[in-house]
Amino acid sequence: NEGGILSHIAVFAREFKIPSIMSTKIATKVLKDGGLVEVDANKAVIKILKRS
Repeated sequence: NEGGILSHIAVFAREFKIPSIMSTKIATKVLKDGGLVEVDANKAVIKILKRS
């Protein structure tokens, strides 16, 4: 929810060329375990495909 571009995981993702989206602010409130999402890190979009 709050990780920025200099957070540990952001640096890790960048170094290993893993697409990621940071600082969503509401992800853990909206997304629940067992759901299915599509992530487009290039456009910074998360699409909910199936809610749990």
